[in-house]
Formats: sequence, structure tokens, C-alpha cells
Amino acid sequence: MYDHFDALIFDMDGTLVDSGQLHEVAWTETLTRFAIPIDRPYMRSLAGVPTKGTLELLIEKFNCDVSATTIEMNEFKEAFVREHMHKYVKPTALLDIVKKYHGKKPMAVGTGAYTAEAETILKLCGLDQYIDVVVGADQVSHPKPAPDTFLRCAELLNADPKRCVVFEDAQMGLLAARNAGMEAIDVLAVLQIENDYFL
Repeated sequence: MYDHFDALIFDMDGTLVDSGQLHEVAWTETLTRFAIPIDRPYMRSLAGVPTKGTLELLIEKFNCDVSATTIEMNEFKEAFVREHMHKYVKPTALLDIVKKYHGKKPMAVGTGAYTAEAETILKLCGLDQYIDVVVGADQVSHPKPAPDTFLRCAELLNADPKRCVVFEDAQMGLLAARNAGMEAIDVLAVLQIENDYFL
């Protein structure tokens, strides 16, 4: 099905890993703690944007008078995710594609999560054994929708970006893949994988 590509790149949350409920609960806890309104459709539209970027957009949109820095809020959310991730995360149906191409084509995860968190989640899901490279938001200057994350994946896989396919669930990520000159697969439209996140 994807034989003509040189490398496969996967977004993690909502694409390779079913983690929508984990992040919805973590965001609900974080926003409630720091008195930032919860706008469900807006949160859904920001899927794929790193935590600090999401916080900045929310604070600006709702003109919030916040008592903590975005770094402190980010640390609160990350700590919550670390503590509760084992209850929520599991692989999506993309696991079949990953297993099919394991050992045949190099594969990477390009995510808006930080690398350490992504590696922990992939390990919890038993996916770490299949993935050659993990590129988190902390490894690039400009996260999605900029192409940097996926271009870095291609670089580390020694693959031509034009010969890579990206699997994504979020509009920001699909845009990032196209900006990188890569084929973009919308996993909801093509594979019926739905991210259960602020629906």
C-alpha cells in the first residue's frame, strides 16, 4: 500500500497512539487550575500544537490574567500526563501498518510532544521497538505547522522528504507535512482513525 515510499513518518497523539482522553483530561486539569476557559472546539482545532504554544494562544484569545508562566503551566500538564498516561494510552489501528513495514522501511515519529514524553508513551504502547527515530517539539525551532519536525525526521532517516509519507490526524500536522513536501495521509479520512479529543 505504501511500498513506493522510502520512509514512513507518524504523528503520535491521535494517530499512532490513542491518547485523546489522556490529553483532554490533562488539559482540563491544567486549564481549571490556572483559571483559563475551556473552549472545546477551539482546543480541538489546536490539536498538534505544542503545549506552550496552545497556552499562549488561549491566554491571548481569552485575555487571561494569569498568575503563572507558560513554563510552569506546561510543567504542571506534563507532570499530570506522566502520572496518568499508563491508564489511557494504547496503539491505534496503524499498528498493523507499522508491523508490516518493520525492518523493510525506516520509520519515525514526529510529534508536538516533548521527546522524553513521546518515548515513554511509545514504550508503554509497545511501539518503541518498531520506531527508528523520535523527533519531539524540543528538537526543532519551529513546531507544526512549520515543516521542521518532519524534515528533521527525514534527515535522521536519511530519506528524501519527497519520498516520505506522513500519517496525521490534525490539520496543523497535515499542513506541516505538505509544507515539508511530503505526502500527507489524513488518518481519519483514509483509515477511519478518530482522535477522541474534545469532541
